[in-house]
Amino acid sequence: MPMPALRKVCGLVLIALAVLGNAIAIRGIQAGVNTYTGERPFRQEFSTFKNSGAAFDLYILSLQKFQQSDQRYQLSYFEVAGIHGVPFRSWDGVNGKNYAGYCTHASTLFPTWHRPYMALFEEIIWYNAQQIASSYPRAKRDQYRAAARTLRIPYWDWSTSPTMPLEVNQPTIFINAPNGTSSIQNPLYTYTFHPQPSSSDFPPIGPLTHGTPINAFHSTVRYPDANGQSQPDLVNKQLQANAASLHVATYRLITQEPKYGPFSNLGYNDGRGNHYNNIENIHNAIHSFVGNGGHMGIIPYSGFDPIFWLHHANVDRLFALWQAVYPQANVTPQVNVAGTYTDDPGKSEDVNTRRYSPVPLTDHHLIIVALTPFHSDDSGNFWTSATVWSTQAFGYTYPEIVDWGVNSSQLTSNVKTRLNVLYNPTNAISQRSMSSDGSSALILIPNAMDVQWFANIRIDKSDTASPFFVHLFLGSPPVDPATWSFDPTLIGSHPVVDTSLLRSGDSELPMYGQIPLDHALLAAGDRDLAPEKIVPLLTSRLSWRLQDTNDSPLNISTVPSLKIHVVAQAVKPRVANDEFPEYGRLVVYREITQGKAGGIGEADDVD
Repeated sequence: MPMPALRKVCGLVLIALAVLGNAIAIRGIQAGVNTYTGERPFRQEFSTFKNSGAAFDLYILSLQKFQQSDQRYQLSYFEVAGIHGVPFRSWDGVNGKNYAGYCTHASTLFPTWHRPYMALFEEIIWYNAQQIASSYPRAKRDQYRAAARTLRIPYWDWSTSPTMPLEVNQPTIFINAPNGTSSIQNPLYTYTFHPQPSSSDFPPIGPLTHGTPINAFHSTVRYPDANGQSQPDLVNKQLQANAASLHVATYRLITQEPKYGPFSNLGYNDGRGNHYNNIENIHNAIHSFVGNGGHMGIIPYSGFDPIFWLHHANVDRLFALWQAVYPQANVTPQVNVAGTYTDDPGKSEDVNTRRYSPVPLTDHHLIIVALTPFHSDDSGNFWTSATVWSTQAFGYTYPEIVDWGVNSSQLTSNVKTRLNVLYNPTNAISQRSMSSDGSSALILIPNAMDVQWFANIRIDKSDTASPFFVHLFLGSPPVDPATWSFDPTLIGSHPVVDTSLLRSGDSELPMYGQIPLDHALLAAGDRDLAPEKIVPLLTSRLSWRLQDTNDSPLNISTVPSLKIHVVAQAVKPRVANDEFPEYGRLVVYREITQGKAGGIGEADDVD
């Protein structure tokens, strides 16, 4: 079916979002793309993007327009956000039968599925911006039209600026609107449902937040208090307390893990060994720290919080950086143990996962599904991991990835250099202010130690029906649990997301995570991290506590599958700017956690 030249859906003029009857083809934004060289606009880090003038004004106004759209329309903010989870119903005519959203979790498709999802969001923002730019006074119209043409969505790099941007925490925001400078309700702060969804569309998933179910909130909230109000200061305290851990985990994951499977998701367990770090687990940490009883912390509801889009743009960026570093890598075949709205658990997925069937098929060993519900062309085909592998397909890139005018090896060298500048600039122990406004205390960043230490955490799906945190401390935690998540003795927190909707029949499905320990060991005063010093120190002082999202402690006995063990590896610092450190074999030190509640036992296999 030919694409109409102009057709209004949800108040948007769609050009690249082709409307195919009831189907929408996501094509990416091609405006601003040099089709000859491949040069294309950057998605910018939020701290840079907020100073972009016309582009930032258009982004805020476009997001406001998007959120104000009628929730009944297919391209409304409500419907697009709902693709990720609730209301667990068909979008764009792509039918399913499972009590879940379309999003893939604990799946090899986790990084690739979100790429067309973000592209859909970006296209709608872009089209809104074209309309808004044309409404500016004649003296400013050309400036705003030029900014609208190359507009791309920003990302929040929580690995270098983990506290939420100031502009995200303000109920109102000043922008230059077509009618002059205005203070408007900030669309980055919250999304207000209009009308409030029914309980059938919004079921009470997750634990009660101070006695209130998540579906009772009329607007999205972050770390809500007993009155249902967001607490951004406490969110930032949690993020700040985990700043070094996030920083080290991000750098180490990209520089050490060349295999797609263990990089891509927390459910991969085929030869993971002791490499428990993965992009989905790091991603979950941001969801949990920001949400903590609010919408971001409950995955089926998280897409409605506006910060979701800043967060996932950064997850996509980290995936793109990893792809540039390991250009020969590809999606690893893996059984989808979780399932989605359209896909039953237990089916194999790979890079060419492409077939979609809304009804059961006869072959129950290999039913491959598309990146549903995202259509790619006028024929109604779906995007697959193979076709979304390059960001070029959607008309954007990131500042570190200039992939035109260079060959593959040059690109890899350039990206490695940029990664080192961002995450390991001095090739030595460094200190860095880790807040959006630069006002916080300096944090030690130990990305160049001769020995690095980590705590590996494994928990079975059967013990994750409600979200909670595993907090690691160097020393005894404070008496008041309300301060655990940002106490000076905290090493880091491992958030466990609500997996009650993961449909795997295997209750022993393992979930993996990892917390770096070096920053806490260095802060304790000794820069010699040799095993003969660290093993007795951690054996006597490493402790942990469990806590729910209402800041109440949990008895470790309620999570019987919890297994924590400590590993270390020798590291040879990088020699050149475009090289990474050389990592040795991970060595398990059982004695550090053995015999402690939640520690590994003698019979536990951790090798």
